[in-house]
Amino acid sequence: MDLSSLFSLDGKVALITGASKGIGLSIATIFAAAGAKVVLSSRKQDDLDRESAKLNTKGYSTKGIACNVGNMEELKHLVDETVATFGGIDILVNNAAANPVFGPIHHTDISAFDKIMDVNLKAPFELSKLCFPHLIKSASPSVINISSIGGLSPEPGLGIYSVSKAALISMTKVFAKEWGEAKIRVNAICPGLIQTKFSEALWSNDKIMAMMMKQLPIKRVGTPEEIGAMALFLASPASTYTTGSVFTADGGFTI
Repeated sequence: MDLSSLFSLDGKVALITGASKGIGLSIATIFAAAGAKVVLSSRKQDDLDRESAKLNTKGYSTKGIACNVGNMEELKHLVDETVATFGGIDILVNNAAANPVFGPIHHTDISAFDKIMDVNLKAPFELSKLCFPHLIKSASPSVINISSIGGLSPEPGLGIYSVSKAALISMTKVFAKEWGEAKIRVNAICPGLIQTKFSEALWSNDKIMAMMMKQLPIKRVGTPEEIGAMALFLASPASTYTTGSVFTADGGFTI
């Protein structure tokens, strides 16, 4: 067996949302290193240009395309520009997420609820559909949704965020079941506590950290690269018989 090709993404085009920092940027970096042409997307073009330039100086092929995934009208432009730049889409990573509130669910107003659902659920739904005509042309298409352990069991202070991530897990399974005949694999990753700016409200809270360290078999915060490595497995030929699956990378928190 030629193991050198098992995790190769040579010739593949990957579109990754929320990719200017944290988990998304780690996935973009690992995919590019594995040979993929990568579109990094997030809201701010300047951030994307900076990170894309850093990757391209390493000999990778990447481009930043700004898009607010919470604005459904911008998603079509993102897909069109990706195809115009690299000729197609083989891999979609729905990573962008929002959580504008932290606290009891009864303190979450309807505008925050709508923003969370727009970014965390509606955007992956619509973007996946927009990518479908291009994914179906790929020899080995893959969609990876970044959910959360909160989608498996609600996290304190993250009520509606947890609801949105639970719905994303269910939607992952629906897409996997319906798109199987088209040979499009759809899987979800549920990160635990990962040291990113997005999760700073958790890992910077001494009370929450003390509680988590009591429960964690692997007693440390995870890294974005550890999520990126799992995403590489799901994007690569190593996982060609894997779809509708939900993977945790949480240090054993959900055991």
